Amino acid sequence: MLSVNELLDVAKLEISNIKTNEVFLVRDLFKGYEWNRISRSDRLLIGTLFLNYIKNDDMGVVPIEKTSSRQQKYKKQDVDKGGK
Repeated sequence: MLSVNELLDVAKLEISNIKTNEVFLVRDLFKGYEWNRISRSDRLLIGTLFLNYIKNDDMGVVPIEKTSSRQQKYKKQDVDKGGK
């Protein structure tokens, strides 16, 4: 099993596969069976680390509202609109 940091790196790489204006959850960045094999505590940690990552890096991803099950939703924006 990959470490939490390695799993975070997987999530970061998968951002490139998300289309502009697409809304997604961190779990969407993993194959279903991969996400289900990660322990709940590690999934929570990955979510926290991912949120901190996108707040500090200009990836064109912004946090939006949470789901009814309190999962953070994200939206990929056009990186050209941010003054780049």
